[in-house]
Amino acid sequence: MSNAQIEIQLIASLVAIACAIPGTFLVLRKMALITDAISHSILPGIVIGFFITHDLSSPLLIIMAAASGVLTVVLVEFIQKTGLVKEDTAIGLVFPALFSIGIILIAKNANDIHLDVDAVLLGELAFAPFDRLSIGDTDLGPKSLWIIGTILIITLGLLFTFFKELKVSTFDAGLASALGLSPVVMHYGLMTVSSITTVGAFDAVGAILVIALMIAPAATAYLLTNDLKKMLFLAVVFGVASALTGYWVAHVLDASISGSMTTVLGLLFLLVYLFAPEKGLFSVLYRQKRQRIEVSLLTFLLHLRNHKEKEERHVKHLNEHINWQKVRSKSVLDLALKNNMITIDHDIVSLTNKGKKFTTEAIDYIVTNKNSEIENMKDRFFLFRG
Repeated sequence: MSNAQIEIQLIASLVAIACAIPGTFLVLRKMALITDAISHSILPGIVIGFFITHDLSSPLLIIMAAASGVLTVVLVEFIQKTGLVKEDTAIGLVFPALFSIGIILIAKNANDIHLDVDAVLLGELAFAPFDRLSIGDTDLGPKSLWIIGTILIITLGLLFTFFKELKVSTFDAGLASALGLSPVVMHYGLMTVSSITTVGAFDAVGAILVIALMIAPAATAYLLTNDLKKMLFLAVVFGVASALTGYWVAHVLDASISGSMTTVLGLLFLLVYLFAPEKGLFSVLYRQKRQRIEVSLLTFLLHLRNHKEKEERHVKHLNEHINWQKVRSKSVLDLALKNNMITIDHDIVSLTNKGKKFTTEAIDYIVTNKNSEIENMKDRFFLFRG
């Protein structure tokens, strides 16, 4: 493995970590789309910063780009608070306008300067090791490594310092205000960090991969845990793992590094989306099927409680009068038997003492409009679930 390959993977890993931290809070605040807006609308800030300094490596470009990102957030919220349009519409109005301004500035005033719109959007990690930082005759490594490393250290410092404030303001802005915290300060602080991180990763990986690394690892982690610390950890792990895997996929296929990393992120999210234990699609579909059977069981038990006549309690009654298909009837009967709710004697179904107690409590909950308690009651009575 060459030094360039090691440097590319190291840069990608640092970018993944730096993006995963603010990305986690953006996902929790339901502001994922704002990342796309920031990643595009910082372009005019970069261009204006270059016009002032005439130096593509000047720190002012990062400052101006971050200011442009914050301006995007301010404009989006201003438009949203008018109540005339929703947040997604406001984002769709603001960032194309700012991005277009950046493109016009490049086209009119910087045609002879290397501010390539395609490079900004796509980025190319393969070129990052060739842009070196040197002091005298000493080669300190790729500039991108130092830039994103510095941003990551600052981000980690802010995270550890303001973790509680960020947590409270993210989940309950009202409580944060009552405790004397300022949700507005936390909000714009997060937006500033997101903007600076986006700018720092811009030159190395481009806007497309920045958006993917901001959102996909956090969204994947969100499907696996409800604990904020675990979510941050998993987002970082998923981001780094996808970055490294994507690099070697690109190496084998001789394809775009950024494109391969983004593809791996998408595939990882798809796997978790389908197979996550609690929030995965298959788990949700299974629970929905189980709940339908359990609702049918509750309906059947209440029917037995309210009818003493044998013909109303006959097994065939499920098909003839309740209009259940045989498969559904068998599922309900099997579940009731497994949970010792009923007995069947000569095809006549009767409630057991456990079944009578269950239906009595169920009626009480329904009459008192405490239907939400039914699930807790099922957990207490059902040894087997549908």
